[in-house]
Amino acid sequence: MKYSIPSSINEAVALLSDAPGAAHVLAGGTDLVVQMTAGLRKPDVVVDIKRIPELTRITEDEAGFHIGAAVCGAEINEHAALKAAWPGVCEGIDLIGSMQVQSKCTPAGNLCNGSPAADSVPGMIAAGAIATVAGPSGLRQVAIADIPAGPGRTTLAKGEVITMIHLPKRPAHAGDAYVRFTPRTEMDIAVVGVAVNLVLDPAGQCVEARVAVGAVAPTARLVPDAGAALIGTMVDQAALDRASEAVRAACNPINDKRGSAAYRIRISGTIFQRAAKTALARAKGE
Repeated sequence: MKYSIPSSINEAVALLSDAPGAAHVLAGGTDLVVQMTAGLRKPDVVVDIKRIPELTRITEDEAGFHIGAAVCGAEINEHAALKAAWPGVCEGIDLIGSMQVQSKCTPAGNLCNGSPAADSVPGMIAAGAIATVAGPSGLRQVAIADIPAGPGRTTLAKGEVITMIHLPKRPAHAGDAYVRFTPRTEMDIAVVGVAVNLVLDPAGQCVEARVAVGAVAPTARLVPDAGAALIGTMVDQAALDRASEAVRAACNPINDKRGSAAYRIRISGTIFQRAAKTALARAKGE
């Protein structure tokens, strides 16, 4: 195995593109190193992107927040402005592993690992986050929702690497939240995860809504019908009940030791309502 530490994005792309066999990006390594140790992945080339300066920073401008692909979860949750603007996104990121894991893990790596139960992904999808992807053909912008392709798979082509995750600027009267259900409170994998992102008008009526689910389908996914059920309402119980049904209808889960498919579908509506009520309270400034 060849281990390389590029100092630029172009160098990283060249290393990934020229790899004779399997090539993997190392951002935090909290998934990749474990999988290599277990013999689940045997890369020919590992490209460590932690020494590329622009990938190690969080910046803010008029467009919103820009999170480098090598920024770890702990740094994100210590960024006061980002956490205030996008608490739901940060909640999902904060649930990746232990305190020790948080010092290394990255949302970009969590996304590219391809787990349907990745905690950071539903929040980023609900936020409408965009990834900048660098590759042999240059840069392209891809919705986070379009990155996962199935368990352990992404839509990234050979030689491509995520360099940045972009969260849009927050309007007034907006709030988001991520809630998951697990058998244990901490250090477990989601049975169901739901993220909700709401924007209200000054009177409290919902004018924008995005709902995303995780661990209940081959990939984390946006549920447009759930968002549509909330738009134009005061996010009252009747609207929440309609949206809950849309969430359940979007589920296509597996049976495993953490829960049956029927159970996951049933509780997904309950978890959605918890997330929606928290997002609503935040949007109201409560």
